[in-house]
Amino acid sequence: MIILGIDTSCDDTSAGVVVDGRSVLSNVVHSQVEVHHPYGGVVPELASREHTRNIMPVVEASLLKAGIQLNDLDGISVTVGPGLVGALLVGLYYAKGLAYVLNIPLTGVNHLEGHILSIFLEEDPPPFPFVALTVSGGHTSIYHVEGHGRYTLMGQTLDDAAGEAFDKVAKLSGLGYPGGVAIEKMAQNGACDKIPFPRAYMEKDSLDFSFSGLKTAVALYMKQWREDREPYEQETTLADIAASFQESVVDVLVHKLMTARRRTDAPSVVMAGGVACNSRLREKLSAAARDEGVRVYFPRPEYCTDNGAMIAAAGYYRLLRGEIAGMTADVTSRFPIESLSPQN
Repeated sequence: MIILGIDTSCDDTSAGVVVDGRSVLSNVVHSQVEVHHPYGGVVPELASREHTRNIMPVVEASLLKAGIQLNDLDGISVTVGPGLVGALLVGLYYAKGLAYVLNIPLTGVNHLEGHILSIFLEEDPPPFPFVALTVSGGHTSIYHVEGHGRYTLMGQTLDDAAGEAFDKVAKLSGLGYPGGVAIEKMAQNGACDKIPFPRAYMEKDSLDFSFSGLKTAVALYMKQWREDREPYEQETTLADIAASFQESVVDVLVHKLMTARRRTDAPSVVMAGGVACNSRLREKLSAAARDEGVRVYFPRPEYCTDNGAMIAAAGYYRLLRGEIAGMTADVTSRFPIESLSPQN
């Protein structure tokens, strides 16, 4: 079954063609980084405008790269949430029109489900069950994954997502956007134990996340650091601040994910989403998994960031279950994965 996947949940316009939920024929992504860079973050109105401008050429490029025609498609899968409502609507309306004209089934996909199932685009995916951490600019969540369509939420962010915290600290530091890449690059030259930034582990048994306090702690530290730098140079550098901040985020993510694994006794863990590209996070999670004798799986970087291929993969399994979206289907900014079934 050849599925076209479309994602316009945030600031990347993407489309991918995947066969049987596993074999990627194409995965085209148009980034809006240059558009949003001057503002230090995503501007929803600008994102929607750019999606409208790019959705058609991105889909056409995806089909061309896959070497297929529109009539070769067996179904269309599109992200309907969570995300920016205006951005999501661009993808959904385009997908609806395409499905109607081609007379093929359309299914709506939860963006987080796409991230979880992106690991099945790799040659050696994990067996079920496993515990997955989806960590990106808008989401930080832990799921117990027992099968396709069988997800149990174990923990989620109560305020800022990890990627959002990276963006905000990068903006405070004058490092630009996107923050995750900028912080990681700067941190390479810093000492990760230089500043004891807080780790918000929450209550003893909680698997939820909170990064707003850490962001505030960094902001207060940087204010004092800047005021005290003149007229002489302090020993602490911006690289030290970046590395110490990054280490605080990484420690909490790894601790929570491995705690969830122990509670479920899952034989493996998966980490997906844009922040999963962070090399320090991969390093520390791999070490923690090795210490516990379990396997850890990461999608390759192009499948960690928002992409149409992962939406096509997730849509394939929903279409197999007969979950078809009608022409009255709508988008929503926030909702759990399970709420997509049945679809309207």
